[in-house]
Amino acid sequence: MATFLYKIGRLAFRRRHFVALIWVALLTLAGVGAASAPAAGNTSFSIPGTEAQKAFDLLAQRFPGMSADGATARVVFKAPGGEKMTDAANKAAVERTVKELKTGSEVASVADPYTGHAVSVNGTIAYASVKYKVSGMELKDSSRDALKAAAQDARDAGLTVEVGGDALNATPETGSSEVIGLGIAAVVLVITFGSLLAAGFPLLTAIIGVGIGVSTITALASALDLGSTTSTLASMIGLAVGIDYALFIVSRYRAELAEGREREEAAGRAVGTAGSAVVFAGLTVVIALVGLSVVNIPMLTKMGVAAAGTVAIAVLIALTMIPALLGYAGRRIKPAGEKSKLLGGGRTPKKPGRPNMGTRWASFVVRRPVAVLLLGVLGLGAAAIPASSLELGLPDDGSQPTSTTQRRAYDLLSEGFGPGFNGPLMVVVDAKGSEHPKKAFTEVGNEIKGLQDVVTVTPAVANQAGDTATITVVPKSKPSSKSTEDLVHTIRDKGADIAAKTDSRLLVTGTTALNIDVSQKLNDALLPYLALVVGLAFLLLIVVFRSVLVPLKAALGFLLSVLAALGAVVAVFQWGWMSGLMNVEQTGPVMSMMPIFMVGVVFGLAMDYEVFLVTRMREAYVHGEKPSQAVVTGFRYGARVVTAAAVIMIAVFSGFIGSSEAMIKMIGFGLAIAVFFDAFIVRMAIVPAVLALLGKRAWWLPKWLDRALPNVDIEGEGLRTQTDPERRHADPDEEKELVRA
Repeated sequence: MATFLYKIGRLAFRRRHFVALIWVALLTLAGVGAASAPAAGNTSFSIPGTEAQKAFDLLAQRFPGMSADGATARVVFKAPGGEKMTDAANKAAVERTVKELKTGSEVASVADPYTGHAVSVNGTIAYASVKYKVSGMELKDSSRDALKAAAQDARDAGLTVEVGGDALNATPETGSSEVIGLGIAAVVLVITFGSLLAAGFPLLTAIIGVGIGVSTITALASALDLGSTTSTLASMIGLAVGIDYALFIVSRYRAELAEGREREEAAGRAVGTAGSAVVFAGLTVVIALVGLSVVNIPMLTKMGVAAAGTVAIAVLIALTMIPALLGYAGRRIKPAGEKSKLLGGGRTPKKPGRPNMGTRWASFVVRRPVAVLLLGVLGLGAAAIPASSLELGLPDDGSQPTSTTQRRAYDLLSEGFGPGFNGPLMVVVDAKGSEHPKKAFTEVGNEIKGLQDVVTVTPAVANQAGDTATITVVPKSKPSSKSTEDLVHTIRDKGADIAAKTDSRLLVTGTTALNIDVSQKLNDALLPYLALVVGLAFLLLIVVFRSVLVPLKAALGFLLSVLAALGAVVAVFQWGWMSGLMNVEQTGPVMSMMPIFMVGVVFGLAMDYEVFLVTRMREAYVHGEKPSQAVVTGFRYGARVVTAAAVIMIAVFSGFIGSSEAMIKMIGFGLAIAVFFDAFIVRMAIVPAVLALLGKRAWWLPKWLDRALPNVDIEGEGLRTQTDPERRHADPDEEKELVRA
């Protein structure tokens, strides 16, 4: 591996014009494809295997044109103080709004509040229900604009008007998060390299890689049914890893220059050694992202595969375009330890020969491994304690900031009709096999009326054939509550008894039931996904490090950091700790996708730091250093760049904490704190402490497994024997003994 990548690095350095032209051509091609591709507005959403999805599919067959999974909106009206919605002027304003809403091309139906009994008991609040022909993810912007315009017209008439429902999914406001992340990354890179030019290379290549990846996703969005969230995840992950991978290769290049290598040789060696680590680190991220397909949620699978493709592009750019840019830069890129004149280069250091911070820290850990290990494990264990109270759910309008119209509509409906009114359940009764369908419909309705936590049960509405009906159930509790979840399960349990009595089938669906099913599906998939990702990466790391204990330690450390990060998420978003600092307006259940999302993304990123840091240690050990000294050497060369990479990644993710969308805010915080825990506590403290305690045993590998595994030579031993004349003519027996020492 190292020898092959070494040749690629030297070739890219020499043929830099050709390499640069290829990447510019690919970026141009992807950009043209994105610009000329049809707009992607018809993204479908399905959750195969869930009861809610089965009900939607059944309704599509038995109620043609009903669009059971179509988007819905509730336009909520409140009369001015001292007035009622039944007053003539207010009623006329509402009827004009209803008439205006009906003109939309994607509107299936609009229910008038006065004919549909949608006025509160005290007469101050009313609502109009709007049903669309397509789902919320398929709804055109023009339909959303028409909905907002109709609401504004009613406001102009003197009413308080708010709009809720999935039809008006507001575009999250992330502010200038990516710009802030890039700004912090630029500062960190300049400090790390002491050169504006060297700092610019990782930023440039990361932007090109993300540009190609996101443009390709945009170009294929319509054909492959990709949503906007797909490109958001791809850009977030691609930007973070793209900067990191380029950072490691540029840093190794400068280290090779400091050892006196010629520039082309240094570029080849940088790609052969650090590039090998980039390849395997990228593979772990790709495995984690593609592994999301085991959840069997098509949208999540597409997001994972698209993000994995962007990561693969980042790896290829780091291996080829970085050495090409280094060739263009020539002598303007200084060896490690030297700064450009603009940043103070040429000055005499105040304390020449003083060990760097990484060396001093590693030496301390090697001297006090037990204390560092206990402190790190206990600290992460304490942070993980809140995770034992983890409650999962999917956000609804009640979790939106109070400044949004969706949240205000939610609160008005709760005030006028009760909290459960925001999450009605749709019960579908399939009586095709029953001799008395109407009797079955009635019996189902009567059974549900007798259940606890039920406020209203509407009469059954049958289809034209009379063999299928829908019943709307309004719970007492809010949609995201445990009581509502229990009610859904209770109705489904009753369905088995009713089916036996009436030869019918009962299914519960609707947005609330769908959210509950998605949460359960994600919970059920977490352990298989964890086993798949960790298992494959464990095997990959055995090949990389030729050790059993090092990959095992890496996996256990990752689990510690993820649990601690989940604990922090629970403390902030569920318990409300520091919620003011994070601008969390509404606490509640943690998003169901968070655990599995964090496992996938954080595992891949955590293994980056493991590979880059520990590879340097193994390289030193293989080349003859004692285990404890190899730990110090690994930190001397790797700690600075790993620290810079972690800070950059934390900055990129932290930018999303400022989002107005609670879900994106939670993802940004969760990923940022997870990277912090993993990079600075697990990789920087626990890993060297464990390796110091294990000594030579850390690199133990059974002989039969050693013979069976391919030799990928990630340490670059092949480069030493190929390019160093004194090594090329060394005694082969002595060389083998040194490698196996």
